[in-house]
Amino acid sequence: MTPGRPVPPPLNLRIPLEETAAGPLEGRLAAARGASSATGGLVELTISRRAPKADDVEIAIEFCGLCHSDVHATRGEWGSQNYPLVPGHEIVGRVSRVGSDVKDFQPGDRVGVGCMVDSCRECESCLEGLEQYCERGMTGTYGAKDARNGDAVTQGGYASSVVVDRRYVLRVPENVDPAAAAPLLCAGITTFSPLRHFGVREGHVVGVVGLGGLGHMAVKLAKAMGAEVKVFTTSESKVSAALELGADAVVLSRDGEAMATENRSIDVIIDTVAAPHDLNPFFRTLRRDGALFQLGLPSDAMPPVNPGALIRRRISYAGSLIGGIAETQEMLDFCAEHGVVSDIELVGAEQLNDAYDRMVAGDVKYRFVLDTSTLHEPSERADA
Repeated sequence: MTPGRPVPPPLNLRIPLEETAAGPLEGRLAAARGASSATGGLVELTISRRAPKADDVEIAIEFCGLCHSDVHATRGEWGSQNYPLVPGHEIVGRVSRVGSDVKDFQPGDRVGVGCMVDSCRECESCLEGLEQYCERGMTGTYGAKDARNGDAVTQGGYASSVVVDRRYVLRVPENVDPAAAAPLLCAGITTFSPLRHFGVREGHVVGVVGLGGLGHMAVKLAKAMGAEVKVFTTSESKVSAALELGADAVVLSRDGEAMATENRSIDVIIDTVAAPHDLNPFFRTLRRDGALFQLGLPSDAMPPVNPGALIRRRISYAGSLIGGIAETQEMLDFCAEHGVVSDIELVGAEQLNDAYDRMVAGDVKYRFVLDTSTLHEPSERADA
């Protein structure tokens, strides 16, 4: 639990439905913060949210996590974008309205939305509950063309509300801090999925490379699954932080002797580093049939992998992308059961640009979360 943030009590009063026999639900304007260009920073915006359709859920957003990918997207570092662009894919809030066919959510429920708001729903991956690997491409929560809604560009969670198809809405347990739960919808599921895929349990030893937003969640989740956890870091300053999070040991990965002592000691490694680095020393720490899951996505080429390191111990080198809706719900329920949330720093709308600069500088322990109550009221006309 994030220090100083008590768990809010359940909302006892239901927000009344606005749909009546007199007519359908109407769209609304939402206050937001987003980018109007690649260089102008985050500014006040007003965006138009569609009227909830029969299967839609409208959410009054309470909190939205800040992900480093938001910085890349808004600053045009991952290619050209359609501006204005409102980022944010770690959304937690309360249901405000539901469409006529929605039976599994009702106004007042605490819910979340992660990195996707749709997929084809027909391919093999979607039918297996692996919507993140949709063979036609999932629809991202922001900056994506929404094929079921006239190819409108999706706008994310740095906003006062959002409308999402019920199939992509998650139930956030009431016994967790909603602000600290927001990063679970990206950093949490991104690390939970490979741990669950490998079947991590008591008796396993998990290595975590890097101790940022992803790394600190990997430590917490692996410990909650019963594993022994060893953190690999290049920074001596992170030794005490890793131990405070629950790591059983910390290894300075630039120390050749320290790395040599870990030879054949680890079952699975979760690599969260997004900068180029040599993986071969980490392969040597894996036992036979071990695996290294690459979660960090470096912008430049990585040093080559020595195939012999994989062959001699039947080691797997794998990647993993967030998680499907069912697995994300499993992760949220697991975190609620084991008291796992992200360590966060809450920021207001006026602090977003400074928070972005601090993220780039690595000055956050470990995730920023926007308190959307600090957004101004929407204007009378939409910017997007």
